[in-house]
Amino acid sequence: MDSAMNNATDRALLMQRSRPGRRGIRLPKLDVPVQVQLPAHLQRGELPLPEVGELEVVRYFTRLSQMNFGIDTSFYPLGSCTMKYNPKVNDEIASFSGFSGIHPLQPYTTVQGALQLMYQLQESLCQITGMPSASLASVAGAHGELVGMLLMRAYHNYKGQLNHRKTVLIPDSAHGTNPASAAMAGYQVVSVPSDSQGNMDMDALQARLNESVVGLMITLPNTLGLFDPNIEQICDLVHGVGGLVYGDGANMNALLGQVQLASLGFDIVHLNLHKTMSTPHGGGGPGAGPITVTSELAPFLPSPIVIASPSDQEDNVSYQLATPDLSIGSVGAFHGNFGVLVRAMAYIKSNGADGLRAVSENAVLNANYIMKQLEDTFEIPYHRTCMHEVVISSRNLKEYGVRAMDIAKRLIDYGIHPPTMYFPLIVEEALMIEPTETETKETLDFFIQAMLAIFKEIHDEPQILHEAPHNTPNTRLDEVLAARSPDLRWRSD
Repeated sequence: MDSAMNNATDRALLMQRSRPGRRGIRLPKLDVPVQVQLPAHLQRGELPLPEVGELEVVRYFTRLSQMNFGIDTSFYPLGSCTMKYNPKVNDEIASFSGFSGIHPLQPYTTVQGALQLMYQLQESLCQITGMPSASLASVAGAHGELVGMLLMRAYHNYKGQLNHRKTVLIPDSAHGTNPASAAMAGYQVVSVPSDSQGNMDMDALQARLNESVVGLMITLPNTLGLFDPNIEQICDLVHGVGGLVYGDGANMNALLGQVQLASLGFDIVHLNLHKTMSTPHGGGGPGAGPITVTSELAPFLPSPIVIASPSDQEDNVSYQLATPDLSIGSVGAFHGNFGVLVRAMAYIKSNGADGLRAVSENAVLNANYIMKQLEDTFEIPYHRTCMHEVVISSRNLKEYGVRAMDIAKRLIDYGIHPPTMYFPLIVEEALMIEPTETETKETLDFFIQAMLAIFKEIHDEPQILHEAPHNTPNTRLDEVLAARSPDLRWRSD
């Protein structure tokens, strides 16, 4: 095999494997009428498609899949994103023809099972958050945030307060999409700083509270991985000036079965089903960010919601889609990403109440185990019990010429996906590590040993980190150039 083919085996484009006359498929004899060709001005003059055999195609794409990184292959401690293993049986359930083969425009009578599942999911999410009403329409976490802001707008408009309610308070430890969601809804964002313990600065909060406040967007636990013990007082203060409290429920992996957010004073909560409840977050596929709300906000929920009513047949219930009286309207196509909803319901049913509690308990235990094992080497900015993730800082390692990026790149050589880097922004040289509940102690110990080995390398041979990763097809890319001048097209020349 020549060197060109060796190169192709690893990472070359299919065009480099192309040889005139090779075919990977034989089309059957045409059994439909020949269609009229496109007008000449709409046709491409040249369309250089690769000519390869089926085996070459299989090897090419199989090799690409092996070069990819996923939770099915290795540890993926990407903080705040909850990249945990999700049971394959839930994917199988979502693929059942009764779920995957239906259409959203079918008559209600023909999709009662699907509507029943959505109704039960609404009820389950309400029970988890303590809220009385829910909508499944939001198709992502940030989408849920925007919907939450639109609910606040509709509520204040209904109360005749829209003109003077202008500002949304957001802690500096919140998820980065929160300010964007508030701005997209037309509001001014006012940041609230953290105190020395990583909680919201209560004096700063009170100084910012006035009649112009629409509400507060808060992530709990926050992106430092910390639970704010003042949360009930925070909600009371916001309510005291007529504002609403929005809870970013992306971090529900720490709270499942432990606390109902409504009991703490939240008015709106979204949940990232694609992080907490069984849709693989790292697959690049669809998400879901359902909204649960108080009874006062229920009339404004986006459409549709699923309602249940007595059927003509005794002891039966009929399910159908409905629009709340003061609904903000549709926020997406049809009624959300149904396959994600199926997976979430399967996850909830299979775990049950005790299982969901165990999810959060193990997630918190794993994060604290990692923190405890690393606290004597790496800097822990907020030295207190964390929740589902722990944030470390490498700012004290800059004297060795090493930054968080270097540590992250070196972890790749150990077969570990890097943690989230440089976030949250309020921690210099941050690495945010989320082990999730699905990893074994052996995997956690392997990660800890890798971090300790890297810490030793920082002091003995920092150049190893500067040049990492060493065993990947591509090493260090120019990330600034890639972001500013992306090459989005492949050209055969």
